[in-house]
This record gives sequence, C-alpha cells and structure tokens, in this order.
Amino acid sequence: MNEQKHAINRVRHDLKLRELTVRRLTRLTPQMLRVTLGGEALRGFSSAAADDHCKVFFPAPGASRPVLPQGPPGSHASREADGPTPIARDYTPRRYDAAKLELDLDFVLHGEGPAASWASQAEVGQTLGVGGPRGSFVVSDDFDWYLLVGDETALPAIGRRLEELRAAARVICLIEVQDEREQLSLTSPATLSVHWLHRGSEGPGGAQQLLEALRRLKLPPGDGYAWIACESHVARILREHLSVERCLNKPWIKAAGYWKRGAIATHENIND
Repeated sequence: MNEQKHAINRVRHDLKLRELTVRRLTRLTPQMLRVTLGGEALRGFSSAAADDHCKVFFPAPGASRPVLPQGPPGSHASREADGPTPIARDYTPRRYDAAKLELDLDFVLHGEGPAASWASQAEVGQTLGVGGPRGSFVVSDDFDWYLLVGDETALPAIGRRLEELRAAARVICLIEVQDEREQLSLTSPATLSVHWLHRGSEGPGGAQQLLEALRRLKLPPGDGYAWIACESHVARILREHLSVERCLNKPWIKAAGYWKRGAIATHENIND
C-alpha cells in the first residue's frame, strides 16, 4: 500500500515528567546557550518532529530543584496543593541521544524571565524538569522544497529540521537575528540556501525585515512546505503573505508564535 503523498500527521506521546541534570554547557553565540541534560529518566524519551516542544520546569529563585506538577502539564492538577506554582516555559528538543541518555536544549539569553535568568547562571550539576513532548506534528519528507522562516527563537527547530531532511530536497531559510555574531553554522543533507537578516539596534518582534525578504524571495517550482516561527503577530503576517499573495496551499503552511510582545510564556499556533 502506497503512503499518502505529502502526509501531515499528528502523533501523540505518553506524557512523562522527568527530573534531569545539567551535564554540559556550550555557548553557541553570545546570546545562545546549549544546555545538555542527562539522566536515566530520559530512557524512553520520544520526539518525532523537529518543531516539537517540551515543558521545561525551573527552580524558583533561591531553590535548587524545580517544582514539578502533580499531574500532566496544563492539567488542573498541575500545581502542588498549597504549594508554589511550577515555573515552566516551552523549549524545542534540539537533540536526543538515546544511547547516552542526553537531551540538548538551546536557550536565547536576552530578555527577562525565569528561563533567561536561570540560563544566565546555569552550572553543570544543576537540575531541571522536563515534561513531554505531548505530541508531534510530523510532515513527510517528500516535498520538492521547504521554506523555514523565523527569528532566533526558531533556530533550534530550524537546525534540527535541516539535519533531518533528505539529500534530494531543497531548503531555503530566512532567519532574523541581531547581528552576524548570532549566526549559527547550519548544515543539511538537502541543498541549502540560508539568508541571514540583521536587525541591529532594532528590538526583536518587528515584521518589516522578514516580510520584505520574503516578498523578494523567488520560490522554487514544485510542491513546497513552509514553516514559520517568531513573534505571534509577525508569524500571522508572514503566513498571510504566503497563503494570499503567493497562493501556497494553506495545509502546507505551518506558522507559530513562539513568543508575543507584552505577554509571558506564550506559544500560539497561527490559523485562520
């Protein structure tokens, strides 16, 4: 039986909460830190798509261990009775090594909040909690080309997706970062074209630079899949451009707001 062409499937995972230890810290750029977590609790960890996200639980200020929910993250039982509320943010599983029982998470260091504050003082031996992924949005690797668009918060998912694509595919990336120091070395078996956009002294979350670059971009022939992740309002604008002005097939566009101006701890899937 032939598999459906360009299949896009949602896969559910058994949800498990894990308490893990920091094994290594690697500074990728001045504003991005890779934290390698490890431990026996990682056995059985599953992440089927490059843009999966885990709930990462942080210790409260002055504490050494994170507060984990009593029930699944997001459930009514997701806080300790008469105790502190778990402090959690969403992060992409950048790399999982089942043999070494290691999980890489990449942290953007600028900005304020519990995640950036924790990462700025992270040390080997410290403890974090990880829940999920709850599910995966699995896109078949049979498109002629892929378009990956985002800011630095999208880099872990973009880097992982590039590494997982087949050699016969073509992939184009539009990535906005502060300056050339924040550019990562990205590789892929696929034919890869990366366009870095520098916002300089401008704050993150503006749409103009990414939108103008997207308008100038000549898309390849054939069937393409577009993936967008950045500030929520910007992601919505970019998705509309691709669906309305470029007439891309809407099911073949996935857009997500990985953060939102003026909001805390948001992760929004952008739909009509």
